[in-house]
Amino acid sequence: MWVVTDKRGNRIELTDERWEHIVENHWELRNHLEEVLKTVRMGRRKQSVQDPNKYTYSLAFDNLPHNYTHIVVIVKIVRNNFIITAYPIKRRKRR
Repeated sequence: MWVVTDKRGNRIELTDERWEHIVENHWELRNHLEEVLKTVRMGRRKQSVQDPNKYTYSLAFDNLPHNYTHIVVIVKIVRNNFIITAYPIKRRKRR
């Protein structure tokens, strides 16, 4: 298990089971554990409209495969805050 703290001081856990889920479904992140954790530590956070206990963290990276530009991490903020999943996305650069 890995534990990181986000910019607001929330302690967030990533369990072995959740990491396996992430890399099984998003194999592009297999070698990017540190980037996933950095996304929670340093990324932009947005609260879900449907579930006020769910947050999306996102952060840009230059070293992702297949022209992906960002990692998105979904976190549930409850009694034991934990990462649900993570995945890479492609975003255009703003002009």
